[in-house]
Formats: sequence, C-alpha cells, structure tokens
Amino acid sequence: QVQLVESGGGLVQAGGSLRLSCVASGRIFSINAMGWYRQAPGNQREMVAVITRGGSTNYADSVKGRFYISRDNAKNTVYLQMNSLKPEDTGVYYCTANGYEFRGQGTQVTVSS
Repeated sequence: QVQLVESGGGLVQAGGSLRLSCVASGRIFSINAMGWYRQAPGNQREMVAVITRGGSTNYADSVKGRFYISRDNAKNTVYLQMNSLKPEDTGVYYCTANGYEFRGQGTQVTVSS
C-alpha cells in the first residue's frame, strides 16, 4: 500500500497563490506517476496535473501557465504551485499515485472573488 498525506490548502483571494505538498510513504517503489486531482461540489473529479518519476508533466488546460507540479524523489514528495488562482479553482485537491490507484484524504482550496 501507499499512503499519501497532503498539506497546504486554505483560503486565498483571487489572484493569490498557494503551494500544496504531498508526502508519500509505504510501497514507494511501486509509484510511477504522482499527481493532483480536484473535485468541486456538483462537479466531476478532474485531473489537474501529473508528473512521472522521470519528470514528464501533464496539465489540465484550465491550469496551464498558472499551476506547476514538481517532485522531490529523495523526499518522496510532490508539490503543486498554484498561481493566479481563480474562484473556479475552488475544490478539494487530492494527491494521487499511479492515476487514481492511491489517493490522499484531500485538502480544501477556496478562492474568494
């Protein structure tokens, strides 16, 4: 099993920034890609950003140019730097591994207008 623990969510005004962190533990060797998904009330879950062990990244069109994902393999940690936040970025952000195979408990991000 893989355990994922997120931190860094909160309330921010539109245009502000937040950085999310996620620490992985357990069967680390089984992790290839890590990423972030989000879900807003009434909306479907959507992929925000993914990064592979080799550093390749993929972003949702809605966050390209504003969000940046990175990982520190030595610390088993993945980060999501979120800039120029918009109210529509509000939701629960989940750290995931290998797609949606493993998921953290989520951290709330609220962007006020």
